[in-house]
Amino acid sequence: MLDLTPVTLEKKHARLEPLSVGHAPMLASAARHAEIWEHTRAPLDDDASVRRAIDDALAEQARGAGLPFAIVETSSGDAVGMTRYFDVQHEHRGLEIGWTWLTPRVWRTAVNTECKYLLLRHAFERLGAIRVQLKTSDENARSRRAIERIGARLEGIVRKHLVLPSGKVRSSALYSIVDDEWPAVKVALEEKMSAVPVKA
Repeated sequence: MLDLTPVTLEKKHARLEPLSVGHAPMLASAARHAEIWEHTRAPLDDDASVRRAIDDALAEQARGAGLPFAIVETSSGDAVGMTRYFDVQHEHRGLEIGWTWLTPRVWRTAVNTECKYLLLRHAFERLGAIRVQLKTSDENARSRRAIERIGARLEGIVRKHLVLPSGKVRSSALYSIVDDEWPAVKVALEEKMSAVPVKA
């Protein structure tokens, strides 16, 4: 079994805190940008939708099927997004990192790179995962570049994967990192984080 005990993970620019209802007001403010939700299933565009998303994530955690985090920018103390482990395959030692969003103010900053580093390091080095996967819309070029920059490999396109609230049918790009690759991915991420200027 992968140990999904809530934990705080932190580096210089980003802190991942166990998600709680106490994060709701700040996350609701951070979520009010339409460009965040262009390729997603459902926008978190008001207080109620943010609270439902938190409640759903915490219910998944209670079932042992996920581990959600609030993403906090350490310099300001602001909660600037959410992310989680989900689709946890205990028997097969695999999980997915997803349901990730960030307020546009911190796009292409060190916050996203540090978040992914912290999540991957915890998954491979503490939980004993042998596979971590990530998905995004095949049309979301910004998200795909970010996933590729952390060292994930494209496995393929999941065709007609989701029907979005708009009625649009989304295909998803499926990426993964496996435990054999993690040492090299870790070194590359640490080099990116130490570079000046730091960009995600």
